Amino acid sequence: MKSDETNVGHLEEEARKRKERLDRLKAMTAKENGDNNSHDRHALPKPTFRSYNPNDEKLKERSLPKGKPESVEDQIKDQLSESKEEPVIDEVDLTSLAPRKVDWDLKRNLQKKFDKLENRTQKAIAELILDWDLKRNLQKKFDKLENRTQKAIAELIRDRLRESSGTDLAAATQDLESTQKADDSDDD
Repeated sequence: MKSDETNVGHLEEEARKRKERLDRLKAMTAKENGDNNSHDRHALPKPTFRSYNPNDEKLKERSLPKGKPESVEDQIKDQLSESKEEPVIDEVDLTSLAPRKVDWDLKRNLQKKFDKLENRTQKAIAELILDWDLKRNLQKKFDKLENRTQKAIAELIRDRLRESSGTDLAAATQDLESTQKADDSDDD
């Protein structure tokens, strides 16, 4: 048991030494910070009354004197004189003065797309014209070919009719020639 008591006594002595060291460190830091007394640091701050008029005479000593409003007339005059200075006018662009249409920003944003579409439209129109011209030329050639074919058939029939001898065939040949002449005059 004695050993336990000596350990406890030894621990108490260690705690006391530690406490003394801490007090010395506090005193040293207080001197560095300008505080001489550690108890002053824990004291409550003294109140100063700014917007409150205390009834007690002792407290009235701590109230601040009423402040007078500063004159802002000089500051206002300076600001007004600065604003009266004439601004420097550079060259005025007439396009910036003219009012813009409501959809000017839409046109500006879509102009590239419109240009692409315009190019595509021009190409499509050119292709349509070429197709139409090609069809017209083909139709003319087909009509000429058809006329030649009809003439060749008519001549073939005539030759056959000449070979055969018959009065009915001669009358049919004359009818065929008259219709052929009428067709030729219509084509020209």
